[in-house]
Amino acid sequence: MSSPIFGQLEASLAAYLADVTQRARVGDERTAAAVARFELPRVIEALKAVLDEHEPDEHGRCTTCRTSRFGRAPAPCRAYLTAHLCLVVTEDESPMEATAPMRRPVTLTEQGFHGYLKTPG
Repeated sequence: MSSPIFGQLEASLAAYLADVTQRARVGDERTAAAVARFELPRVIEALKAVLDEHEPDEHGRCTTCRTSRFGRAPAPCRAYLTAHLCLVVTEDESPMEATAPMRRPVTLTEQGFHGYLKTPG
């Protein structure tokens, strides 16, 4: 069972994200532009802050997700995998696919993005 404070934080954050999503999806052009200019950078900074907490160590393991002092967290950790899946893999929902530049595929075999993800090329 979560604490009452966490419940309030969770509800507040969920309401904020729902509001931003709703305004971006169904708002007029002015509203969508305001979301893109003012809210999107805030959401990106929040995501960066979360991912910074999960930056891997010199062995490519997430120190935040480590379960014990000697436990080995998976590489990449769930925070990075979730962000990658939500932002990069689910591109087929994008309404701008005809005008957006093509993304290069991501491989998990080359060193790069915080030690374990790199786009080829």
